[in-house]
Amino acid sequence: MAGGSLATLAGGRISASAGAGPARYRARVGLAWPATASALDEEQRRLAALRPEPWRPPGGPGSGLLVAGCFLAFARGEQGPGHAGDRGWAAAAVVADGTGPTVAAACLPCLAAAPYEPGRLGLREGEALAAVVVALEVRPDVLVVDATGRDHPRRAGLALHLGALLDLPSIGVTHRPLLATGAAPGPEPGDAAPLLLGDDVVGAWLRTNARARPVAVHAGWRTDADTAVAVARACLGPARTPEPLRRARVLARTTRAHAEGRTRQPWRDPLR
Repeated sequence: MAGGSLATLAGGRISASAGAGPARYRARVGLAWPATASALDEEQRRLAALRPEPWRPPGGPGSGLLVAGCFLAFARGEQGPGHAGDRGWAAAAVVADGTGPTVAAACLPCLAAAPYEPGRLGLREGEALAAVVVALEVRPDVLVVDATGRDHPRRAGLALHLGALLDLPSIGVTHRPLLATGAAPGPEPGDAAPLLLGDDVVGAWLRTNARARPVAVHAGWRTDADTAVAVARACLGPARTPEPLRRARVLARTTRAHAEGRTRQPWRDPLR
């Protein structure tokens, strides 16, 4: 697994060591993440107005699709809206074919840049998540983010913003929509139903497990709702959360538990 030395947050910019990540990522390292709410809002509006070339995943299982999930776990007692300076651990995992082996992973300690505000999750988590994706030793084909995309007051949530910054197709997967509404999907795993914001389809409810409530799947950077659902379906495992995002969450939380001294078990990579 890629270690914490591969990428750091320095001087308000995303930075990485000389050996961190593929060369095509390094071209974007050093881009500043918006540092204020007004700057973030302006960038979100700019991104929402862009119309990049749509991306479509290749064929079904065995196509070799590399799907990365990224997740940030905050320290115990520093979850919820929180404050600037809250401690966290940002993790990313790349999964072959959506449910196959983990082919790359990274986890970095970080500090939140701001408290959480609806529509401005990027101000709190964006820079740290960008840094950990940069730290991956394998470039994924598509990124799954624990955030919304077009389902957003300015139509460019963190899932879309992160994909645009890193030049990666992206989708979002969350427990519930932010603003969009729609009827529940059918009872079988893989059943989907559209989520609408006004007249626009911005995502879908997706049933990932017959015994669990559905997740909200969001169109992101270079993806529409249909593509987002197709990617999420390719990542369905035994859990409610799609596998790449689940594995990133496990890595972040396991690393947090060791850092906080809440386990006596010797460290072992939870993704191996």
